[in-house]
Order: sequence, then C-alpha cells, then structure tokens
Amino acid sequence: MLQASDFRRLIIVVFSATLFGWAIDDITLALLIALSLYSLWLHRNISQLLNWIRYRKNQEAPDLPGVFEDLCREMDYSRERHRKRKKKLGSYLKQFQLATRALPDGTVVLDERGTVTWANKAAQTYLGIRWPDDAGQRITNLIRLPEIAEFVDENKRLSSIDIASPTNPDIHLNVRITPYGNAQRLFVARDVTQLHRANRIRRDFVANVSHELRTPITVLRGYLENMSSQREQCPPAWQKALGQMLEHVARMQSIVEDLLVLSKLEQGDEIEHLEVVSVASLIADIQRESQLLKTRYEHMFALEVDTSLEIFGSPKELHSCFSNLVYNAIHYSGKSKIIEIRWYQDESGAHFAVKDNGVGIAQQHLARLTERFYRVDTARDRSQGGTGLGLAIVKHVLTRHGGSLHIESELGKGSTFRCDFPLKSIVAPEVPEEIDRSA
Repeated sequence: MLQASDFRRLIIVVFSATLFGWAIDDITLALLIALSLYSLWLHRNISQLLNWIRYRKNQEAPDLPGVFEDLCREMDYSRERHRKRKKKLGSYLKQFQLATRALPDGTVVLDERGTVTWANKAAQTYLGIRWPDDAGQRITNLIRLPEIAEFVDENKRLSSIDIASPTNPDIHLNVRITPYGNAQRLFVARDVTQLHRANRIRRDFVANVSHELRTPITVLRGYLENMSSQREQCPPAWQKALGQMLEHVARMQSIVEDLLVLSKLEQGDEIEHLEVVSVASLIADIQRESQLLKTRYEHMFALEVDTSLEIFGSPKELHSCFSNLVYNAIHYSGKSKIIEIRWYQDESGAHFAVKDNGVGIAQQHLARLTERFYRVDTARDRSQGGTGLGLAIVKHVLTRHGGSLHIESELGKGSTFRCDFPLKSIVAPEVPEEIDRSA
C-alpha cells in the first residue's frame, strides 16, 4: 500500500510531465518518458534492497525513501525476532544435548533408515558408537548382532531386548526403541548388569535348593507310601495324617520337579540341537496320557490337526509345553466338557491352540498368568494339585523356540491358549523327485 510521500511523489512526476508535454505540444511522449524514468528509479531502489537482503550481514540498510524504508525497518525487526528465537532454540537444544550427554543410558538418535544422527557419551561406552565420527552410519553396521538387526527392522513386535555389550561382554544391556518426531527413533541402551546378576543368583539359588530338596522329598515320599500301604498296622489316629502328608509331599515333589525344569530352561535362550518335531505325534501321545484322567473329568477331545505340519525344536520341551496347556484345560473345564485342540498353519506361522468351555479367567489376570506361582484362585488351584509353574514353563519353552503365547478368556465362557511359532520354524515339505521316463 502506497504511503502519502510515495503518492505525492507520483503526483509530482505526472504533473511535471504533463506541463512539459503541454510546453512541447506532446503530453503522451512526456508522460511516457517520465514514467520510464520513475520505473528506472524504482528498479534501482529494489535492486539496492535485494542486494541488502542477500548480504545484510556485511552491509548496512540502504537509505531509501517511502515504502522501501518501511520494508527495511520491518525486515530488521523480523531478523531480530528470528535471531532471538534461534538463540532460544539453540539454548534449548544445548540444554537437551547436555542433559542427554549426562544420561547414564546409551542414547542414539536414528532416522527412518536406521542411520545415526546423534549419540551421547554413554553410547560409546556401552555400544561403541562415537559421535560425530559415526554420523551417517547405519546402526546395524556399527553393532553387528543379528538380534539388533532384527529389532531395529521389526521393533514393533518386541518392546525391548537384552544383549551383551559389544564393547564389554560382561555388561548386559536392555535395549529399547521409541519413535518420535518426524519418522525419528530413539535407541536407548540401559545397563542391567546388576539385575542380570541378581536374576542369575536367584536362578542358581532356586536350582540348588530344588536339587538338594529332591532327594529327601523322594525318600520321605517313599516311606509315606510304604506306611500308607500298611495302614492296618498304623494306629487309626495316624491314618488321616498319613494321607495328608502324602498328598502334600507329592505336591512338593511336583513343585521341585517343575522348578528344576524352569531352571534348565533359563540356562539359555536358544536350543543347542534342533530336531524335526512331528507335533501331530506329540498331540496323539498327550491325548493318550490324558485318558488316565478320564475317569475323574469325563472330558472329550475335538481335534483339528495338520499331520504334515512339522517344526524345528526340542521334542521334550514342546511335549512339556503342549501337555501343560492340555492338562490345564482338563483341570479347569470341569466334567463332561469338550476340549478343542488345533494344530494349523497360516500366513504368519504355525499355531497350537487349546480351547475349553470352562470357568474362564477375568481380564485383569491375563497379563500375569505366566508369572511363577501366580494363581487366579489359590484355594481352587491347590485343590486341583497345580504347582503354579505350568504357564511359566510354557512361556520359557516358547521363548526358546522363538514363539509367543496368546491368551483369550472370558468368565463363564472358557479360555483359548494359543502358541504361535514363526514361519522360519516350519519344516519345508519335501518335494518328490521327478522320475525320468525317457529311458
């Protein structure tokens, strides 16, 4: 918008050109010459303004009249406001960098391709990533661990993983990835060495105590069974006590055996010798074993089994895993109930599912079912003879096989426990060789 001075200047130019044109008897020519000169003057001012905008750090603002002076003043104001905002943002960034540098956790900022864009000092200590020397490098090239490569590419499947530090194998790290901003991710490695050592001490303690208790409990049970078989020689007042002692000793023996199984499973996250496992045969064996409970529960099985579907794993561990789920379904579904067992494959992998129509489980208990000794109904579980370790064993077996446990349940309508195995666990079917009939 033209200011008053600019408007007056234009009026003076037009009026002067008109008078000059009237004097030479050609007003049109005079106006054309005057407006051309005025345009050249405007172009000169705009050029000076543009040159100052480009190089204003090294030049002072030009002394231009009218609207050009206002433009220079407004640009100076905007530049000062931008400088203050930039200084404030720089201060915030510096505080953030100082805070993250002081964090005890190794912190690395990744872009959408997994490239390192920033790292703190702890990242060099724990991960061997040096900033700014490793800027622009993919983190999977700097930390050459298969689990890290899988975690960075598919971190939505897992919330965190535990690894040994690439710089010091005695340090154990818990690694998490948190998305933020515009397709950026925060890679955080926390030192959990003390927690790892505490868990190892706990596991060793449980394993040692269970091993030491195994022999005396076995001896004690043997004597109690011997005495119970000769009840006529025992005083009548002892007979009830013998029955209760034998029941509790048998339960303690089951707990000790399950604790030893858990301790063995926790010794490693991977199976040393993988075998081809016919799950259909395992299911048949478990069904035959469960017939021993038929007189008490009168249960029935509905089977849907893909007999050609096989996976790599440990037959003994998978038998323990699947039998725990089947026996749980038998114990908690009540009498004369149908238990559905499925073994099938889809696009995501292989699945073993056990469904019952028993009492069901409330939603608030589902997340904790795989914890050791966690019981939904303590009195009922003990009366069923359970140890509270079955689902913990199932979870550890599936972890060692690269699988996961999925639980669905509703009170009064039953439960479904499903073991999910990845596609890489499935044994590829053999393709028969074609016979050459040309001979």
